[in-house]
Amino acid sequence: MANGQWYPPEWPDRIRALADGTLTPVTPRRAATVLLLRDTEAGPVVHMLRRRASMAFAGGAYAYPGGGVDPRDDDLHVRWAGPPRAWWADRLGVDESGAQAIVCAAVRETYEEAGVLLAGPDADSVVGDTTGDDWEADRAALVARELSFAEFLDRRGLVLRSDLLGAWTRWITPEFEARRYDTWFFVAALPEGQRTRNASTEADRTVWIRPEEAAAGYDRGELLMMPPTVATLRQLLPYGTAAEALAAAPARDMTPVLARARLVDGEIVLSWPGHDEFTKHVPTAGAASGPDGSTVAGAAPGAHGSTVAGAATAPRTGGGPA
Repeated sequence: MANGQWYPPEWPDRIRALADGTLTPVTPRRAATVLLLRDTEAGPVVHMLRRRASMAFAGGAYAYPGGGVDPRDDDLHVRWAGPPRAWWADRLGVDESGAQAIVCAAVRETYEEAGVLLAGPDADSVVGDTTGDDWEADRAALVARELSFAEFLDRRGLVLRSDLLGAWTRWITPEFEARRYDTWFFVAALPEGQRTRNASTEADRTVWIRPEEAAAGYDRGELLMMPPTVATLRQLLPYGTAAEALAAAPARDMTPVLARARLVDGEIVLSWPGHDEFTKHVPTAGAASGPDGSTVAGAAPGAHGSTVAGAATAPRTGGGPA
């Protein structure tokens, strides 16, 4: 039975171009995405977005809120609570400035795309309802990059609650992709008093869904997803509550997952280290492999509008989702 693995038809041509030296990999842009969790009687559910079918890249695919780092996310004036920047730098494998930018991107993008804000008046509190007109005006200003996240927090008298995030995994878009992202995935629990909404212009639907239900929908070919999304859903299965997942986060391996392509016996073998279920065997005669591994003729160059191919969330131009 075909599963729901999204597979862009232009990949075979780009993989061949990379192999023969006619394609130079672009430098991946840093991004962050958040697996927002909420407890129910049946177990934790995760918040997911469905990308609009009209999107050039991964249209109809399910993902998480997230997006690219804003150059101002490393602003030293960002109000901060939780583990210090040095701790986050060690955890994320970057310098302190980069760590702040990545954490800020995770919190900012979750607010921009889901209306959920991991910040509070002090280090021991979190804001409640954020759905008023004044909040929406500030959110829109953040999306338009008219307001930096540091300015937003100052205006509201809030501090970023980095302790509400748990670094979960890291995926990097394959070297043969036209738009590349180095994406850190985080887990977080929905703060009490807040609720999600579809605030993304790139999504036509949002759902709260049990990880096992979402993964089963992918396995049946009913829900379209990229490898990082499916992998993270499966990684959540052992945990009975959002708190359990957050408690497990500090021990998780943050070694980046980067897809590799190699020529074997006349075909391209595409694989993600540590994730054998996503391995693809692509004929070298110019055909692309479909979601079920079948051959689809006529591979043609395509796109990634604003999602992260084989790597993560879906950063839009200047910001973005997962």
